[in-house]
Amino acid sequence: MGKKNKKSAEHKERVAAKQSKKADKKDKKHKSKGKDADSDAEDADLDAILAQYAEEQARFLKVTEVVSEPPTPRSSATVLASPSNRNELLIYGGEYFDGTLATFFNNLYVYLIDRGEWREVTSPNSPLPRSGHAWCRGGNTGGVYLFGGEFSSPKQGTFYHYNDFWHLDPATREWTRLETKGKGPPARSGHRMTYYKNYIILFGGFQDTSQQTKYLQDLWIYDTSKYTWYNPQLSTASQKPDPRSSFSFLPHESGAVLYGGYSRVKVTAGAGGKPTKGGPQRMTMKPMVHQDTWFLRITPPAPEAPSNSPPSVRWERRKKPANAPNPARAGATMAYHKGRGILFGGVHDVELSEEGIDSEFFNTLFAWNTDRNRFFPLTLRRPKNTGKSQQNQAKSRNRGKADEEELLQNLKALEARKGIRTDGDDSDDDILPKQEDEPVEPEKPAIVRFEMPHMRFNAQLAVQEDTLFVFSGTYEKGDREFTFNDLYSIDLGKMDGVKEIFYNEPGNWHLLNEADSDDEMDEEEEEEGEEDDDEDEDAMSLDTASAAPTESTEATVPSVTKDLEQLDVEEQGADQGAEPSVQDSRPLPRPFESLREFFSRTSEEWQKILLDTLNERGAAVDKNIKELRKDAFNMAEEKWWDSREEIMALEDEQEAAGIGEVVSIADRGENAGGAGRRR
Repeated sequence: MGKKNKKSAEHKERVAAKQSKKADKKDKKHKSKGKDADSDAEDADLDAILAQYAEEQARFLKVTEVVSEPPTPRSSATVLASPSNRNELLIYGGEYFDGTLATFFNNLYVYLIDRGEWREVTSPNSPLPRSGHAWCRGGNTGGVYLFGGEFSSPKQGTFYHYNDFWHLDPATREWTRLETKGKGPPARSGHRMTYYKNYIILFGGFQDTSQQTKYLQDLWIYDTSKYTWYNPQLSTASQKPDPRSSFSFLPHESGAVLYGGYSRVKVTAGAGGKPTKGGPQRMTMKPMVHQDTWFLRITPPAPEAPSNSPPSVRWERRKKPANAPNPARAGATMAYHKGRGILFGGVHDVELSEEGIDSEFFNTLFAWNTDRNRFFPLTLRRPKNTGKSQQNQAKSRNRGKADEEELLQNLKALEARKGIRTDGDDSDDDILPKQEDEPVEPEKPAIVRFEMPHMRFNAQLAVQEDTLFVFSGTYEKGDREFTFNDLYSIDLGKMDGVKEIFYNEPGNWHLLNEADSDDEMDEEEEEEGEEDDDEDEDAMSLDTASAAPTESTEATVPSVTKDLEQLDVEEQGADQGAEPSVQDSRPLPRPFESLREFFSRTSEEWQKILLDTLNERGAAVDKNIKELRKDAFNMAEEKWWDSREEIMALEDEQEAAGIGEVVSIADRGENAGGAGRRR
């Protein structure tokens, strides 16, 4: 009996050790590094290692750029759309852990989008190798700013956090270490940065010591014109986000917006690790995935204020976002795109009593409308059939040209009434977007798939010219960790598939299939069978809908505006805690209408809205026709993207009903004879 009790005690101890080990591993995965019993903390001299890196780097006499292969596998790197060249993507740093040793990188890669070509840049003045750093565009000042990050010994027994601050000129590829006035942010990694006018905004992150991981909630603002960091001190009564790392931080016209993040918080737990009211208590660190949203309002100092005056800031907690990804997930990264955040991937951890931690990974794509604080799922759409639809597009373009000619006449009338300047070129070529159907011949045939990239967390995202790029990320199966070495692109306007730019299978990827059980394979086969049945039913319903008469199609299509308003009301009623939508009387896009067609149809209305807005503000109209038209296009483009998800939902519904294009009766009447007008 005593032997049995002893065995049970050993079993409990082993299970507890397993849970602790997996929890430490998860904490490391979410940017809190655990320590290994066989670490090299005693032997590694990080200062000597970094000094050797600096010595090797100093051998480069100038900035060089050579054609190269894609980046080697890495995680916790940073990706950014070049602010100086619409054809370039920038990738810097990162780390790779092969299961035994960790390798850190400091090479800068440039991807030339139109040529499908990679360039590797070396520089005598590049930041030292790191991962978990943050960088962002320079706002009004241009360039790219980078701060912090971490470096470790090969066995990850000793960690070093950076507090250096850098500027990258993306045109010359030249790095410059910035020596700022006064005190700057302490060393950290896992933080995030964004921009507002001539300010760089930094928040959060963590500091890792051999004893603990400390999550941060300090806010720092760098004035690029004064080379000064500010650390705004808020009153004790002021609200501010809890400490966290790995959150989403996006620019806003009045400051910045923050969503989500990860941290570990202290909780009182009983002997079994669960919170209890009675019995023995102990403090433990519990993982927390944050789901709150915050708005950071920034007010620059008044012109008459002293030259060293900092901007005033205020954190404003927002309501819970509508349609947020469920369940809550860590490592879901987000990129900024025209007033929206594009979110991809993530992992949801479930603590199990015997197995430690079980994880569910995702490869879903969402758009977060920051002003409306609402998430919209983004799904891929197969290309439409050619033929009649192309003829309809040609008719739409002809109508657009007629609208543009009419617009120029209206602008002349507006000029006479408003006193608009007429200097400057009136050409619309650099205002209207390019036609979506312009043929572009790729150098190599691209692989396009109609499924999202493999499930992963901590993927790196960037948006360049309405195209989303997804780079790298991590996936786990059991105790095995896989670092992806791939890059994909998705057209956010068309959502017509995922283009594989490059893909190299992870070195230990074959172990993933070996870890799959027969039961999992059976479940997948059952799910595939159910999907096939669903596709058959959808095909049958589509054939039935297509068989309906087409002459009465237009009469049965409800108003697009009415559909959008009804859809918004239904969603608002379904989402608890969502912020109420604001009634908007501005023009709405129609289903199957491109941005160019939308602006051609509504440009006169947008210019009237622009002029009315300027008059309400009492601002003098000191712009020529081209400038006014460009400002009006920016307003129309913002509205087009703001309504994109709802419009795509309507397009899907109407395509299922056999409708390929919606034509306004009013527009048809204007371009038809008397009979058309009477209809």
